[in-house]
Amino acid sequence: MLTEDEKLLQSPKGDMGAFTRSDPWRVMRITSEFVEGFDALSEIHKGVTIFGSARTGPDDPQYVAAQETARLLALKGFSIITGAGPGIMEAANKGAKEGGGHSVGCNIELPFEQGANPYVDTLVNFRYFFVRKTMFIKYSNAFIIFPGGFGTLDELFEALTLIQTGKIYQFPVILFGRHYWAGLVRWITSRLVGEGKISPGDLDLLLLTDDPAEAAQAVIDAHEAQTAAQNAEN
Repeated sequence: MLTEDEKLLQSPKGDMGAFTRSDPWRVMRITSEFVEGFDALSEIHKGVTIFGSARTGPDDPQYVAAQETARLLALKGFSIITGAGPGIMEAANKGAKEGGGHSVGCNIELPFEQGANPYVDTLVNFRYFFVRKTMFIKYSNAFIIFPGGFGTLDELFEALTLIQTGKIYQFPVILFGRHYWAGLVRWITSRLVGEGKISPGDLDLLLLTDDPAEAAQAVIDAHEAQTAAQNAEN
């Protein structure tokens, strides 16, 4: 099955008349996804997005940690946003429910079916990755990144790029699982910093932890500081 992302990004072939008719209409569909997402998530003012592998099972310590981290944040009034799927996403949405918080899932169309986990209160379905990623950024005060694969890495580095380039304000980007992320952090330090590809201070954009309470408190402290700064400006 061709996904809408694949249809959008494939090179034009064959009847150019059909191509010129289809892409403008596809832009309208993209616009409608933005509108739907903004409308569904507009009430979120304290949001934390939790990323991680869909392949993490309930008996995995990282699943338990994600569930507890989300629960602690929900108790402090944060909405928990995930990709709506299984694994770490399910754990975070479950923790949000246990903490009495708002549990949000932004699901994505994939060539294989990915249904939403049963702990999502507000579900928004997206055809386009870039629309979905905009929602994660727009409605989050922090990203917490649990062990995951390419998709998790994509979200991690996109957030770091947007913060580094000043496109968004600096919010916490927390890597959960020191052992899992240690090799990547060493490579970033030795190669990117060591060869001058990024500044040493860019490493400060990352916080590593193995403690749900530490991760939650870092988000809480950053939100309080941001709120105080905004109040001072006003």
